[in-house]
Amino acid sequence: QVQLVESGGGLVQSGESLRLSCVMFGFTANRYDMYWYRQAPGKERDLVASIDRTGTFTNYADSVKDRCTISRDNSKSTVYLQMNNLKPEDTAVYYCFCPALDTWGQGTRVTVSS
Repeated sequence: QVQLVESGGGLVQSGESLRLSCVMFGFTANRYDMYWYRQAPGKERDLVASIDRTGTFTNYADSVKDRCTISRDNSKSTVYLQMNNLKPEDTAVYYCFCPALDTWGQGTRVTVSS
């Protein structure tokens, strides 16, 4: 069964860091590009970052470009999102997404207090 399971969210203060993880189940990780999205309260789900299947190519939303790093360890079937210098506007539910398989994770909540 194809499944994505996120973890690593939590409540932090402005300026702190978090690392989100997304474990991929039921498919061969190194065959698929992966994305991180986020959805803030009352807003649409927006793309945060993407990484190609090999981990060679990455892209970021302008709002996080200098503060976030997406990476992957295909041997662990895991994609990561390292977020530094977190701001209150980063508060959202963060989702992992595999576009080729049209599969979303359940999300992990990040709350940043000022």
